Amino acid sequence: MAQAAANVASWLRLPVLASSGLAIVASSLLYFKQNEIIYPRNLPPGSRSEVPTPNQFGISNCDSHKIPTPDGETLHAYFLSAPKTPNTLPVTLLTFHGNAGNIGHRLPVGKVLQESLHCNVLMLEYRGYGHSTGTPDENGLIVDAQTGLNWVRDNAKDTKIVIYGQSLGGAVSIRLVKDNIGSGDIAALILENTFTSIKKMIPAAFPPARYLARLCHQYWPSEEMLPHITDLPILFLSGLKDEIVPPSQMRDLYSACKAKTKIWKSLPEGHHNDTVAEEGYFDAIWKFLTEEVVGKRISDKGKGALDWDREK
Repeated sequence: MAQAAANVASWLRLPVLASSGLAIVASSLLYFKQNEIIYPRNLPPGSRSEVPTPNQFGISNCDSHKIPTPDGETLHAYFLSAPKTPNTLPVTLLTFHGNAGNIGHRLPVGKVLQESLHCNVLMLEYRGYGHSTGTPDENGLIVDAQTGLNWVRDNAKDTKIVIYGQSLGGAVSIRLVKDNIGSGDIAALILENTFTSIKKMIPAAFPPARYLARLCHQYWPSEEMLPHITDLPILFLSGLKDEIVPPSQMRDLYSACKAKTKIWKSLPEGHHNDTVAEEGYFDAIWKFLTEEVVGKRISDKGKGALDWDREK
């Protein structure tokens, strides 16, 4: 899996260049143009019209879908079907991306999840991103996430549903799982490089705007939502060289988490968008899915011998 991770690194750096550029936006724009800053759906340039396709990455068993939302938008999504092998896991990953780019930029990640981890993957594109209609905001993305979950419920039956979010997608994932507590059909949650709240992110990403944080009308209060999730195993994947979301905010989320099983995996050389390319990233997900979701114990040697902190 190390080679597969290395192969995706160049694609993953496209969105991070966009995210890094946000730090130089004038703080005076925070209140009046905050949606454009928080949801830079046009970055990198061409992201609204140029969405990479599965065949560009040699991905087979993948379908493109247009999924309607209850408020009249249409969401673009890719569904990658797991290969039918003895190693196939009865798992469907519902993935939520970061705040820049589109799902096409994340297809190399989806390919590893499908081909190496043997999972189904629904890669959902938020409203206003890529080929999805509409304009993004917090309430809209909450609707989008629920729409994606309902689609998985209807179309990937007899599999365990795992919610997996990167950066902004982590906040979307936390809110979705919190809103569906008691449904009984969500098996686990995976979070990567996620912030505690938008208000706490502002001083980190835009230091001159720290006094304007109280004016922000996009909240994503993950630190408040996460403690409500107690009965699902949660995997935290943290790039310790994250230049956008301070790694301390991931640690704060881990500390606030009250889940009966929570696992912390550090990626020492991981930056904000290339943490996924670090050695051990996909192995950690594979072990988590195999042991905590499917319930199979694996060897303490080789692939299963991973360096992580586990609380149960």
